[in-house]
Amino acid sequence: MSPRRNHPRGGDSSADRPGEPGPGRGSERTETWQGEEWSVRPIAGSAAGKSYRCPGCDQEIPPAVGHLVAWPEYGGGVDDRRHWHRACWNAKDRRTTRVQRSRNAPRY
Repeated sequence: MSPRRNHPRGGDSSADRPGEPGPGRGSERTETWQGEEWSVRPIAGSAAGKSYRCPGCDQEIPPAVGHLVAWPEYGGGVDDRRHWHRACWNAKDRRTTRVQRSRNAPRY
């Protein structure tokens, strides 16, 4: 017996349809922070393939850990995207302006 196919046979995948999230991506939303509109997209752990540095806590987000990607809605390009821990993004308004780095944290 051959294994069951869990995807449609046609070439129409969700990544090809405009307006629908691709694989490993949740729904994109817009949030206001510091008087600016930000696009925020959740990234599933299975879609995260490399390490990133969270600007909220200045700690590393290891591969295969779910997180958020945020960038300015207007004038923000690929270089302006930042990868955040979900908890850090939710606590961004409660953080001080200066991040305290631990003694053994790498300086990138």
